[in-house]
Amino acid sequence: MATVSQADEEFLAMTREHISRFLRRTAQRLAACSGKLLEIGSQDRSEVRQCFSNYSVETFDIVDTHQPTHLGDITKHNASIPEGSYDCVACMEVIEHTLDPFGAVREMRRILKQSGLLLISAPLNLRIHGPLPDCWRFTEHGFRVLLRDFEILEFDILESPGRDLFPVHYNVLAKSDKFRHTADADLSFRWI
Repeated sequence: MATVSQADEEFLAMTREHISRFLRRTAQRLAACSGKLLEIGSQDRSEVRQCFSNYSVETFDIVDTHQPTHLGDITKHNASIPEGSYDCVACMEVIEHTLDPFGAVREMRRILKQSGLLLISAPLNLRIHGPLPDCWRFTEHGFRVLLRDFEILEFDILESPGRDLFPVHYNVLAKSDKFRHTADADLSFRWI
């Protein structure tokens, strides 16, 4: 059995606080808004529900352990959820656990309304963790490819202490654009 290092514990605590600050800041930004919000993979956490009390919150998960509103695979088309159903989708710490992150982003875009908001986060410099499988790590550039057909409103980066160019974690706030179809040649990346 693997031993969790002190650095892993510190990075996990930093990541949790990074996510909390992002959720609180985004909720404050959207305090005058309302509508339907879908939290993907919420398990038994309630921070999204607490922060976004001005929204009607539903949940989505691949397992029924925590009785989600919707049971399914976010990487696939979920016929039980009509296109454009949600004003906001929160996918916090889930995308790295999917088998097809591109499929997951396509489905989230489908179920979002035009100009709907996506809150998405994932670790970069964090140990392998559950729930299994833990398949992916995304750099800033990787997120820009995944979210190519969204307008990125905020890119929130948690840097690794003393280790430039290997951030611990990313939070992203993006706006859905149903008419955007970005070709590979049109992608641009921030010079680091």
